[in-house]
Amino acid sequence: MRAGFLGASLLCGLASALPQAESSSSSNATATSTTSSAASTCSGNDASSRTSWCDYDISTDYYETVPDTGVTREYWFVLQDGTASPDGIERYVQTINGSVPGPTIYGDWGDTVRVHFTNNLTESTNGTSIHFHGMRQNFTNPNDGVVSITQCPVAVGSSVTYEFRLTQYGSSWYHSHYGLQAWEGLFGGILINGPATANYDEDVGLIFLNDWDHQTVDELWETAETSGPPTLDTGLLNGTNIYNNSGTITGERLSLNWTSGTSYRLRFVNAAVDSHYKVMVDNHTMTVIAADLVPIEPYETTVLNMGMGQRYDVIITADQASVASDFWLRAIAQSACSENDNPTIRGIIHYDGSTDTPSTKAYSYTDECVDESISDLVPYVARTMEVGTNLTEAVTVGYNSDDVFRWYMNSTSMEVEWANPTLKSVYNNDLDFTNTSGVVQLDTANKWYFVVIETSNTVPHPIHLHGHDFSIVAQGTGSWNGTISSTTNPPRRDTAMLIASGHLVLGFETDNPGAWLMHCHIGWHTSEGFAIQILERYTELQDLIDYDSLNSTCEAWTSYATTESVTSDDSGI
Repeated sequence: MRAGFLGASLLCGLASALPQAESSSSSNATATSTTSSAASTCSGNDASSRTSWCDYDISTDYYETVPDTGVTREYWFVLQDGTASPDGIERYVQTINGSVPGPTIYGDWGDTVRVHFTNNLTESTNGTSIHFHGMRQNFTNPNDGVVSITQCPVAVGSSVTYEFRLTQYGSSWYHSHYGLQAWEGLFGGILINGPATANYDEDVGLIFLNDWDHQTVDELWETAETSGPPTLDTGLLNGTNIYNNSGTITGERLSLNWTSGTSYRLRFVNAAVDSHYKVMVDNHTMTVIAADLVPIEPYETTVLNMGMGQRYDVIITADQASVASDFWLRAIAQSACSENDNPTIRGIIHYDGSTDTPSTKAYSYTDECVDESISDLVPYVARTMEVGTNLTEAVTVGYNSDDVFRWYMNSTSMEVEWANPTLKSVYNNDLDFTNTSGVVQLDTANKWYFVVIETSNTVPHPIHLHGHDFSIVAQGTGSWNGTISSTTNPPRRDTAMLIASGHLVLGFETDNPGAWLMHCHIGWHTSEGFAIQILERYTELQDLIDYDSLNSTCEAWTSYATTESVTSDDSGI
């Protein structure tokens, strides 16, 4: 499945190094909005009333109530080959509409999003898809965008349309779920306007944290399979950074210009393939208001832990003018679980028009790969969790019969087929899945389950579940002793850390029919089989499948794959 990289002729410009600020309209040339005559969009709120939103507010239970905006936001995305120089060193990338990161999807809470996606890659063997990370896809599982699970890959020259409702609000991202494409450049932001748990003046927008190498991830794949995670060259903030190229400094830093006394909302996204970050702004305190897409009771910190796939919304006030006019914004890859030759990504916060280089110092921290404390992640909208039935998953790693690394959950390393996605089998009522499909079938509606994940390995893993916000039942070192952190209002999110030699217990309710992937969000590990899938309420799922659309994508893929002799050398997701 790995693409070659010779002959890429397009010289693409990276997306602007500056984040895109909050917008409730689609001004991008690739997007339009249509509104039904019976409804109007919310005009938003102001700096002193962020907890309000139209006729709703931050206390509204968004799991039960969603505004009826009547708005559909429509986007046209084209995937194509390109080259880019994010740190001054040129290499091959895969772009959406010619940029990396791709265009941000903007919407208001309650809008419908429709994305038309065309695969115009020129290299053979490249199918593709888009997964909308963190979107619950409530009763819209066929739009989850996971090859071999909810769809066949989109063949070169073909298109697919995704459509779903924005039932949540906050900050997230979309990315390919085909091999390692997400880390070749096929990703972008999702910004959903809604209420917030604290006031702020300005919305800076999304800030992506990426690790980066001057070889492509596909070129590094063989090393990852045979020798473990490769050491990457550097990292990027919103697609840019500087690099010391044999004594010559190339590239440029992310720079943000702030006004003294103003408070700013920053939406951090860890989009790295294999780097856990500590995030900080020198001399400043962050007020954290959301973890993934879950609004939380605000708390303060100076150092923020971010695993791969996680998002945090923070508020920072420019209140340090008496200290300096310029400050470092730092994302520091943790050596305890990240392999990077240039572990600190740095951007600059300039006060009041200053253009100087900062001389500020980083906060002290412990080099470790952990989540923010459970006691800090208190959801603002309280929900009760029921004690669930345990599903136990032991995590191990080893070489397979081909002498390459594979990760296992309960002795199974996922290996699924592009041309035979789970939804196609479900529609045909064929539930005779192979052992390597990792299917856990849960047929009873509205029942709670605990996924107990344990490892004796010293490698931590960010665990992501599609289709749900899960409750964190327990998290720590060693094996789980059965103690539940809380049932009244435990932390909820969609990505959490299984720490080294430890356990992570996730609780969720079967309230959303679908074939939902659960996997480690380290790119290498996903490709190396670290995944299972939850087949939830399959008899109801059958009615949600548009078979003609599903089958059309699969027929186009089968024809293309046969012509191009495409074969898989990874997990298939």
